[in-house]
Amino acid sequence: MSPRVAEARRFVVKVGSALVTNEGAGLDRAAIGRWASQIASLKGAGREVVVVSSGAIAEGMQRLGWARRPQAMHELQAAAAVGQMGLAQVYESCFAELGLHTAQVLLTHADLADRQRYLNARSTLRTLLALGVVPVINENDTVVTDEIKFGDNDTLAALVTNLIEADVLVILTDQPGLYTSDPRADPAATLVAEGRAGDPALEAMAGGAGSAIGRGGMITKVLAAKRAARSGASTVIASGREPDVLTRLAAGEAIGTLLVADTAPLAARKQWLADHVQVSGRLHVDAGAARALVRDGKSLLPIGVRSVEGEFERGAVVSCISPEGREIARGLANYSAAESRRILGRPSSEIEATLGYVDEPELIHRDNLVVL
Repeated sequence: MSPRVAEARRFVVKVGSALVTNEGAGLDRAAIGRWASQIASLKGAGREVVVVSSGAIAEGMQRLGWARRPQAMHELQAAAAVGQMGLAQVYESCFAELGLHTAQVLLTHADLADRQRYLNARSTLRTLLALGVVPVINENDTVVTDEIKFGDNDTLAALVTNLIEADVLVILTDQPGLYTSDPRADPAATLVAEGRAGDPALEAMAGGAGSAIGRGGMITKVLAAKRAARSGASTVIASGREPDVLTRLAAGEAIGTLLVADTAPLAARKQWLADHVQVSGRLHVDAGAARALVRDGKSLLPIGVRSVEGEFERGAVVSCISPEGREIARGLANYSAAESRRILGRPSSEIEATLGYVDEPELIHRDNLVVL
């Protein structure tokens, strides 16, 4: 197993519908309890974990006595609304028995496509992790439309992996991993122990959709690994029924299929920032701030900014300009141009008094900043 998994500090764990609902026969509380126990062990070892759980529609179908997944959008949304109550309740009680708090977070793809909502979701999840809470994320199936028909939580898990800059995405499924062909049809199929995320050959190996309960198949998992790799995260596809699968993976054991990203998470993010040609504004910094950025690898604080050039929104890529007029760094702004002008030259402790609120103490956090 790659040392990246054993050394990972932040995990996203996606659990499929077939596992959560025991192939559609109602929520499997014992299984959820086992994963909760493993996650508690990871947290005890200093790891951070975000859960992306399928199962709301399947649980709603079971509660409503529906044997087949409905086709009508309003029925799917109703099933999701009914099932979400039970899903959140079981996760909350299983983690509470271990002394851990959970938070239900419902997201849509639109939340992660809109820059402002993306940053809000990112800040909320980072705050929850800092508080020691285990976020349990599901797609907001009661309000989305196309995502219910064509979407899947494998994609959502990959987007969340990018969102919080996780090191590893673990996709727990009812299969041992990715095979060279469909093992149900081909007795000669063998398990792929390791590959490169984004390899077209892996996509060719992955078959169609899986069970009648969930929406995704192995292809969605392979494509999710490709998406997660964009932020430098490696992906493990493994059986959720494997005993102690999460703790064993975190200890470095090879289980299932490992799809390795080409670059480390922070390197991938910094490379993206460095290559981002379109900058929306310029922050002119003083000599002290320039030294802190270039020499010390620090974040950019409002107190070190002398002037703001251009108009931009929160989350835009902006340049940092030295007193000599040279671009020394670029990064993602935590405040809009108008807000930045109001807080420039002030200590971070005065942001709230000046703006009436505080999103972050830094104007640009060092994780979202690359020195040029």
